[in-house]
Amino acid sequence: MEKVKVGIIGCGKISGIYMENCSKFEILELVACADLDLDRAKEQAAAYQIPRALTVPELLADPEIELVINLTIPAVHASVCLEALEAGKHVYVEKPLAVTREEGKQVLDRAAELGLLVGCAPETFFGTGIQTALKTIEEGRIGTPVSAAAFMMSRGHEHWHPDPEFYYAAGGGPMFDMGPYYLTALIQLLGPIASVTGMTSAALEEREITSEKKRGQKVKVEIPTHVTGLIRFQGGAVASMITSFDIFGGSTLPNMEIHGTKGTLLVPDPNTFGGPVKWRGVGESEWTEVPLIPGYDRNTRGIGPADMAYAIRSGRSHRASGELAYHVLEAMWAFHDASSEGKHYTMESTCESPKPLPADLPLYTLDQ
Repeated sequence: MEKVKVGIIGCGKISGIYMENCSKFEILELVACADLDLDRAKEQAAAYQIPRALTVPELLADPEIELVINLTIPAVHASVCLEALEAGKHVYVEKPLAVTREEGKQVLDRAAELGLLVGCAPETFFGTGIQTALKTIEEGRIGTPVSAAAFMMSRGHEHWHPDPEFYYAAGGGPMFDMGPYYLTALIQLLGPIASVTGMTSAALEEREITSEKKRGQKVKVEIPTHVTGLIRFQGGAVASMITSFDIFGGSTLPNMEIHGTKGTLLVPDPNTFGGPVKWRGVGESEWTEVPLIPGYDRNTRGIGPADMAYAIRSGRSHRASGELAYHVLEAMWAFHDASSEGKHYTMESTCESPKPLPADLPLYTLDQ
C-alpha cells in the first residue's frame, strides 16, 4: 500500500514521541516538520532524521504532504486544522479537538465539505490495556456494565512542565488536559454519552512555576482546576468522574473501574498503553490479572495517524475520529456548563464506539 506522506506542525515537548513512532509504521512517511520557531523545527528535524524543516506556510503549500499532524497548543488547534484543510490536507490533531464546541464543529463541517478526514488524540485506547479491558467486557466476564468510576488526581503541571501556562488558560485545566483520555476510554468501553452533570472549583487564583526554565514566575488560573461530575451513557450505565489539579497531598483513588452484574473490572491508566487489567467476580475474594492480548503496550503515539492513513488509502473509517473527539469535547464542556447553570446537560452529539483492533495483525500494521 502506498505510503501517506506526513508533515508535523508544532515541534514542542509532545512532538518527539510522534516523530519517533511515525518511522515505525509502514504506512507513514514523515517528510517535514514546521514550527513558529524555525530553529526548533530544525532541531527536531535533525534529532529524528526528518528530511525538511519548514515554516508553517511552506509545509501547508507542499503538494506531496497528504496528512498534517497538528501538535500546536490547544488555543490554536482549530485554526491550524482549518488552515490544513483549506490547503487540501487531511489533519490529525492533538487533544482537545478545539477549545470550544463551535470551533470543533467548524473543523468537522469544513472537512466534510472538502471531503477530507479529521482525526484527534488521544489514541491510548489503541493500547493493549484498554483493548484487553474491552475484550473482557465483550466476553461477558463482568456481566452487563452498570456503573463506572474514573479519577485523575494531580497537583498540576507547573512543577515539571517547562511552559505550563496554557494548562491554566482556556482549553486547559484538568478536564481539557486529561479528560480526553478518560472519556475516550469510557466511550470505547461503555459507548456514547447521553447526559452529564457536574460541579467545578479552583483552589488557587494563581500558580507558581517551580520547573527550572521559569522557576518563580506566576501563572494566573483562568479555568476550573477541580471538576467532578456524573455521566449517563446511552446504554444505561452511569459513571462518576473527577479530574483535578488540586490534589496536593496525593491520592489512593483508582484510575478507572467498571462495575457489572457479574463482577468488577480494574482498568489501567488510560493515559498509558499497557496494563495491568484485573477482574473479580461475584463472591470472589481475590483479583485475577487478565492476560493482556497482543498489541501495543508502550507509548505508541502516532498510531492514531497511522490508522487514519490506512483509512485514507482504503476508504474505511478510522478509530480516533473527529466525531469521537467532538463528542468528548462536548462532554468536557458539559461538566462546566452543568456546574455554572446548575442543571443536567443533555448531549447533542453522538458517535460510534471505535472498532476493536484486530488481534491477528502484526505490530505497526493497522490495515483493518
